[in-house]
Amino acid sequence: FSAEEKLHFAEQALAAYPNVEVLSFDGLLVDFARRCEAQVILRGLRAVSDFEYEFQLANMNRKLDGTLESVFLTPDERYSFISSSLVRQIAALGGDVSEFVAPSVEQAMQRRFAEDKKT
Repeated sequence: FSAEEKLHFAEQALAAYPNVEVLSFDGLLVDFARRCEAQVILRGLRAVSDFEYEFQLANMNRKLDGTLESVFLTPDERYSFISSSLVRQIAALGGDVSEFVAPSVEQAMQRRFAEDKKT
């Protein structure tokens, strides 16, 4: 999906939370964080294998802007194995992804893969 579509999906999924704002950006995260006057970046770690890459990002972001702090969150173990490419593959093969994505995303994926099968 395009960045605009992903933004729309996130807005729909988070609409019940009035204190959450969904934004999109191009460029460096530290520049975006400055524009938003953010002080903390939240990042998710699904598995130990994510840590090295995320640690490098956090250190580089700190080097680019020493006022910006990174905080890592780990998911509930039932979600630790989920990746967007895995969910996409399951959906493409007609599998049930309703446990992993918002209803609007599931419907859009079904439409997209149905269109792909027609061509």
